[in-house]
Amino acid sequence: QVQLVGSGGGLVQAGGSLRLSCAPSANIRNIETMSWYRQVPGKQQRVLIADITSSGGTVYADSVKGRFTISGDKAKATMYLQMNSLKPDDTGVYFCYISTNHGDRYWGPGTQVTVSS
Repeated sequence: QVQLVGSGGGLVQAGGSLRLSCAPSANIRNIETMSWYRQVPGKQQRVLIADITSSGGTVYADSVKGRFTISGDKAKATMYLQMNSLKPDDTGVYFCYISTNHGDRYWGPGTQVTVSS
């Protein structure tokens, strides 16, 4: 069973930066989308933060536009989230997610990001 392994979370002061990474334990073929989701404390819902679409474009939640940048390599199934100008509202658990055009879905285990004011 392929697993996604994430890293790069931590504690940072407001205005600081973090870079999240995600890589698979084995190769994943036919990747369609690569995404980062955020789950905030006390809520079960995971909210889409950034996405590399099936056509290779990028989509961002309004709250992170201009501050976060998603990048990735679909051939290697590696992905990154560069987070700049962090705010306390960015605090949460960040999950990487990959979907394939065969209907496979992969979630990373989540990495905690805490932004102090």
